[in-house]
Amino acid sequence: MKLDVIKLDGGKAGSIELDEALFGLEPRADILHRVVRWQRAKAQAGTHSTLGKSDVSYSTKKIYRQKGTGGARHGSKKAPIFRHGGVYKGPTPRSHAHDLPKKFRALGLRHALSAKARAGELVILDAATLADAKTAQLAKTVKELGWKRALVIDGAAVDANFALAARNLDGVDVLPTIGANVYDILKRDILVITKAGVEALEARLK
Repeated sequence: MKLDVIKLDGGKAGSIELDEALFGLEPRADILHRVVRWQRAKAQAGTHSTLGKSDVSYSTKKIYRQKGTGGARHGSKKAPIFRHGGVYKGPTPRSHAHDLPKKFRALGLRHALSAKARAGELVILDAATLADAKTAQLAKTVKELGWKRALVIDGAAVDANFALAARNLDGVDVLPTIGANVYDILKRDILVITKAGVEALEARLK
């Protein structure tokens, strides 16, 4: 699979041959769904919590005598049936993460890359480098290139000036290759990968 390479100024910088095993697959929604679900579950805080019968602040004194009232027997105002009582089997802090095989996660990433390539939303950039960390300069460049919601994936390390310039730019995210993931790729309209990023991805997903 051959794709043109562009520079940040929009000029052409030759072409590149992309690995069909990474960018030429038929995207499967079920694989992408499973990986995204795994990612979002792992990212969920799981800090939900309620006060149970033993947690609420009340006196432990028996509220009325056992017999002779004509009502049900109760020993504590903390019971869930009373107002301000403890919650019965309420949520407690826990992890929502579940297991997903490493090979399946890598397969999901391949399908995400292929989905962007097939949809024509993949751009190969010669290099994501800037002489100065100027957000205004990068914003102008991005507007001229027509990138509204873009994810830029660089090589092993991201250029410091480019990262600083993009940090305060709405709609542009920058990640090193190790941070490339299915969720971030799919939620952006344009996927921009540098030549160094392509090489690193091919090495990572062999």
